[in-house]
Amino acid sequence: MAAIGVLTLELRLPYSHSLKDKRHVVKGLKDRLRHKFNVSVAEIDYQDTWQRSVIAVVTVSGSHVNAEQVLQSVETEAANLLGPDLVSAVVEWME
Repeated sequence: MAAIGVLTLELRLPYSHSLKDKRHVVKGLKDRLRHKFNVSVAEIDYQDTWQRSVIAVVTVSGSHVNAEQVLQSVETEAANLLGPDLVSAVVEWME
């Protein structure tokens, strides 16, 4: 059975002073995670708010252990890139 993991990242972007600033940061993060880890990434909340964002990262694997490793690596990468701007990270499983 396939393991489907969803990592939800909540971001606080205090230095964004416009939607353009915010979208630059969010797009860069999404592109980097997508290409480095081969995951699906989408902004799922606060699209019209300058200084907040919620990003969902999804992976599908034949192995729960592998999916968990991928999402942990994604979370670590996001934390390294964003530092204190990463407010929370929550993993959910759909099996």
